[in-house]
Parts: sequence; C-alpha cells; structure tokens
Amino acid sequence: MKNDSLVIGVTILLCMGSAADAKYSGGTGEPNDPYRIATPQNLNDIGNYEEDWDKHFILINDVNLAQYSGTQFNIIGRWIDYYDPSNRPFVGVFDGNEHKILNFTYNSTGRNGVGLFGYLGERSEIKTLGMENVDVNVVNGWHVGGLVGHNYFGTITDCYSTGSVSGYVRVGGLVGGNEYGTITNSYSTGSVSGDMYIGGLMGHNFSSPITNSYSTGSITGIAYVGGLVGENDYYGMITKCYSTGGVSGNYAVGGLVGWNKSTVTASFWDIETSDCNTSAGGTPKTTGEMKTIDTFTDAGWDFVEIWGIGENQTYPFLRTEPAGDLSHDKKVDFVDLAIFAINWLATNSP
Repeated sequence: MKNDSLVIGVTILLCMGSAADAKYSGGTGEPNDPYRIATPQNLNDIGNYEEDWDKHFILINDVNLAQYSGTQFNIIGRWIDYYDPSNRPFVGVFDGNEHKILNFTYNSTGRNGVGLFGYLGERSEIKTLGMENVDVNVVNGWHVGGLVGHNYFGTITDCYSTGSVSGYVRVGGLVGGNEYGTITNSYSTGSVSGDMYIGGLMGHNFSSPITNSYSTGSITGIAYVGGLVGENDYYGMITKCYSTGGVSGNYAVGGLVGWNKSTVTASFWDIETSDCNTSAGGTPKTTGEMKTIDTFTDAGWDFVEIWGIGENQTYPFLRTEPAGDLSHDKKVDFVDLAIFAINWLATNSP
C-alpha cells in the first residue's frame, strides 16, 4: 500500500512539473510540430522567450489582445536602431492558420521597431494571419506597422491589418520598413499617419517585391507619402497592386507611391477617392474603372486563383481560395475535378 502511494505521489509531481515547464499550448517548435498559440498569454510569451525566435508557431484559434494596453505587450523581435548590438530579429515561422489577432494595442513615446513583430530577419515567415482593430501610436517611432515594424529579408504572405497606425518615420498599415523582404497577397484597410515615408501598406520599400496587394485607408504625412507605399526605393518592385484611400502631405505625395526610384507595373490608384491627381508610379483610374474587371485583366491580373471582384460594385479583393478549389487545399487540380464529377453524377444520374 505504501509503495502504491509513493508511485502515485511521484506521478503527480512529474505531471505538475511537466505542466509548469510546458510552453504555450503544446508543440515543440519544430517544423513538423510547431508551438501552438491559443491564448493571449501564449502570444505575449513569445516576446519573453527570445530563445524561441527561431522556432515555428501556429495559431490554433482567434486571439484577443484587448487585455494589453500601453506598452504591456511583449513585441516579438527587437529593433532599436541600425547597427545597434542589441537588435535581435524573429527568424522563425508564424503560421496564422487563417485565424485573427484582435485588438493589438501599443502606445509609446519613444520606441523603434513596433508591430506585433518588431523585427523580422532572414528566413523568417509570417503567413495567413489577420490583424484586426490594431491601435498603434508611437510618437517619434521609426519603423512602425500594424503587423511588422522592420522587415529584413522576411516573407509575408496572405496577411492583412485593420485599425490605425501612427509613428514618425517609415510607418505603414501593415509594415513600417521593408528591406529585401517579400510581401504577397496582403492588404491594409487602416488609417496611417506620421511625418516621413508614410504608406497605406508600407512606409518604405527597399529592394523588395510587393505583389498582389492593396490598401484602402486614409494616409497623412509630411513628406514621401503614398496610398500604398511612401517610398519605393532602389530595386523595389510593385506589381499588380492598388490603393483607394485619401492621401495628404506636403512633399512627394502620390495616390499610389509618394517617391519612386524603381519599378511599378500593372498597378493603379483611385484618382477620385484619393483626392490625389499624381503619383510617382502607377496608373490613375476613376472609381468606376477601379470597379471594372477589364481594368485589371487587361494588365494581366489573375481573377481565377488570386483576385475576385463584384463587377461595377466592388474593388478587387483577394480570394481566400481560388475559384474551383472544391477540396479547399488552395489549389485547383485533378482532385477538384474528381469532386466536381462525383457531385455532377450524383445530381444528374437517372
């Protein structure tokens, strides 16, 4: 009997120890077993565990961060200033798994590199993540965004941000500053304000491709202000993008791009809603033209797998799944054809 009690006691202690030592809501952080993020505390803990900034994470449900205000949230990745030895990027993978992070708030008077992720480094990836009702206000802050403050060689795919973002220099609705990073199939609908290099999607873009993305929020700045990007710098490539939000500033102001030193192709801005007649890149269109599919298909946009539109009713929107994707695996192939055939036979057989 005593031996049985001892075994039970040891088992309880081991279980308690395992629970205390466990991080997040499960997983090991490896590619085939990512850390599972299920609660606000899980998400906030990532910023504390710098040793995990090269790990893999997956969001397993929507997370509401309303309990964190001011500077309470632990930003993931640290960017103080260029060449600061204490800079440390997030170089892992964060899979939003098509879930949302709600009410991310950060209000400060003097921090650089602010976003849910403050600093992304090489090989980092953020995908399929929504940021809703963002409230970021960083007085005097450089590299400020709703999702990422400073992106250096990171990849951002199928992400979006709504709410409001304000800062000082290099401020964007989704990303503040982007250097050698890749932004694809993403958008921002929030208002953005600051002084220099202010953009609806991104403040400053350097040597980086932005593809199949858009912004719709109002943009206010002083110099280098754009509906989509404030400045598109050397070898920055903007392709198949658009913006519709109102844009205002004093110098180098554009409906799509404020200042451009590189390439902008097959991209547009709404000359009516932006109240901006000029842009350093892109093609002006009326609201009616921006809601007509021919405007975009004539420029090579893909309205089968990437874009959708309500003809004469809506601006283009990004599909969550390509048309014809009956298996919901993000691609159209023989599996979808088989599903179609089975359903057709079931409904049309005598």
